[in-house]
Amino acid sequence: MEIPSYWPEPVIPVQFLAESGITSIPETYVKPPSERPSSDSVDYERDTGIPLVDLGGLERSPTERDATIRQIADACKDWGFFQVSNHGVDPYLVKRMRDAAKQAYANTPETYEGYGSRLGVEKGAILDWGDYFFLIFKPDSLKNREKWPALPHTCKNDRTVRTGTDEAVRTLNGGTFDEPGLETRRLQEAFGGMDGVSVNLRVNFYPRCPHPDLTLGLSAHSDPGILTILLPDERVKGLQIYKDGAWVTVHPVPDTFIINIADQIQILTNGLYKSSVHRVVVNPAEERISFAFFYNPRIDLILSPLPELVTAEQPPLYEAMAYDEYRKYIRIKGPRGKSQLESMKAL
Repeated sequence: MEIPSYWPEPVIPVQFLAESGITSIPETYVKPPSERPSSDSVDYERDTGIPLVDLGGLERSPTERDATIRQIADACKDWGFFQVSNHGVDPYLVKRMRDAAKQAYANTPETYEGYGSRLGVEKGAILDWGDYFFLIFKPDSLKNREKWPALPHTCKNDRTVRTGTDEAVRTLNGGTFDEPGLETRRLQEAFGGMDGVSVNLRVNFYPRCPHPDLTLGLSAHSDPGILTILLPDERVKGLQIYKDGAWVTVHPVPDTFIINIADQIQILTNGLYKSSVHRVVVNPAEERISFAFFYNPRIDLILSPLPELVTAEQPPLYEAMAYDEYRKYIRIKGPRGKSQLESMKAL
């Protein structure tokens, strides 16, 4: 599976469409009826019940630490999502990063390398009502420090916040994903340690939409990598999780991060921990900005279920595959639920 080196059609930032004053959306953004955010399949108001984990519990008594570890493990099995407080990142820095992103999107998008509005390169694909800005933090060989030359403080704030999210990931990987049969830090070692992962930031911008009932800001998908740390927009709801046959809307708790388990952890744990399907809906009156820090394996790393979690009663669920090959699916076809993970199931 080869990734084309060019977009098959012109890419028009959704921000331009929204600011042009259109009263209907182009056909290329209209989703099939089965994918639209219909009111009968969405619970907008009910609290989703996503677990809220106080990471401070890991630094307290052994009893509190064990309880926190178990809370995280249960969330990984049942939800694939959880919110964390006491993550160690200064809320003031997060606010500055949000302000800088708003300023960036208030300027001309064409001035920023890495600005895009589609995921997937298949010709004729139905697009999402959202733009994004993509930054690579690790590895250093791919980092471009000149991407936001007009806003140098933005990159500085992003790096500072990313350092804090790194610490949160180390905390999670360094023993909090403990399960019977797994040694402490086993999952972290399987990914080559923190020095072996790549870290990317996607700044998502979802402009106002005249027909939010016909489209999505980001189509349903699970993330392909290790895990994602999401800083949601605390003013405007939009993130939804597919749970128990229905879409439920996330109600962010102020000053928390959302941890999203991604496909490679589901593969390594042989289905014990779940990556969750999620999507983003848009709003007719409010624009929305969120930040997603993606933690991914080295592209040449071949991943398969850990031997410790494979038994005669629980054989390996997934075939081995290099991460570079795995990630090509979403990069070519765009977000399509968990179809890539399902296609890897061992026969």
